[in-house]
Amino acid sequence: MPQKITPNLWFDTEAEEAADFYTSVFKNSRIVNVAHYTEAGPRPAGTVMTVEFELDGQRFVGINGGPQFTFDEAVSFQISCEDQDEVDYYWERLTEGGEEGPCGWLKDRFGLSWQVVPTGMAELFDDPVPERARRALQAMLQMRKLDIEALRRAADGVPAA
Repeated sequence: MPQKITPNLWFDTEAEEAADFYTSVFKNSRIVNVAHYTEAGPRPAGTVMTVEFELDGQRFVGINGGPQFTFDEAVSFQISCEDQDEVDYYWERLTEGGEEGPCGWLKDRFGLSWQVVPTGMAELFDDPVPERARRALQAMLQMRKLDIEALRRAADGVPAA
């Protein structure tokens, strides 16, 4: 099915740099097209206007629109990870030059927010035993990068090592 909704990410001047970085982080990714400003402006002719890119099949457009808009946590992208190694990989790559946040959230070096989430989180927080779900949630609230085994141990009531 063709993608109907394409996220557009507003940058000052870093759209191409960001697209290069993101396509280096995510497998099966590529730059699709780079368009440049013409003499019509509003930026100098020849500078990058937009970069269309795919991250693991998801299409994005980065636009160099100027400094008036910046990213904030109101919008983030969630990465569903199969295991802890994958969580570790994305966490390490995306926090390079960025910053860690609480509960699996981070900001990359461009200020874009990401949630790096291991498979099995929903099951822990939807556990039919409310006390297990509460313990897992309490443990998550103390974490930056999520540790699925530590969350499972917390749900089981096993003290942290």
